[in-house]
Amino acid sequence: MADSFRIKPSSLTRLRRAAARGSFARSDIYAILDATPLCHVGHQVDDQSVVTPTCHWRVDDRVYWHGSRASRTMQQAVGRKVCLTVTHLDGLVLARSGFHHSANYRSVMVFGTPRAVADDDAKIAALEYFIEGLFPQRWRTLRAPSRKELNATTVLSLPIEEASAKVRNGPPVDLEADLELPIWAGVIPLHMQRGEVQACPHNQADLPVPEHVSSYRFAPPPQINVED
Repeated sequence: MADSFRIKPSSLTRLRRAAARGSFARSDIYAILDATPLCHVGHQVDDQSVVTPTCHWRVDDRVYWHGSRASRTMQQAVGRKVCLTVTHLDGLVLARSGFHHSANYRSVMVFGTPRAVADDDAKIAALEYFIEGLFPQRWRTLRAPSRKELNATTVLSLPIEEASAKVRNGPPVDLEADLELPIWAGVIPLHMQRGEVQACPHNQADLPVPEHVSSYRFAPPPQINVED
């Protein structure tokens, strides 16, 4: 890891607006990446800009995602520059002027060139890490991936070397002259929450709900060794 604590700003990641909301600390960037499995990856496919929603996971200073080997977006992402983004919407900010309404959020942008994880053992280890990060202890209960499934799946790995975080929190920021206006202002907090578990209709009769399902909450897994 080039810098254990902080990522050096670049022309792509340097914040030009509201720079005080930005961070290049790896701890901040990693925390935002780890707090959700959903990201968006933007890159060029032929002459068209494409942004693809997908699931991601982080191992040390690399971020991973996977998809079908036949996917044109996966094929054209290998060895080409991409931008991977993660955003959490934490609240809607209502001000006394329409121009000062905003949102509370946490976001990360990672720039770089991904490579495919070629070794089968490394690919399986990366996919195991992904499943275990969402559902601890589940991987050992699953059928092992088949050769056909492995061959049909591409796992991409992107170094977290050019990245930045940006966060907004707190109340609205109104003009001082507007503070005495009789207009309600404040924040509507937003939170993602799980719903009721829905069993597959093809489950065996009386099959109990596993603990990693009944007590599910998203939390990053402990770091394990994934070599690619």
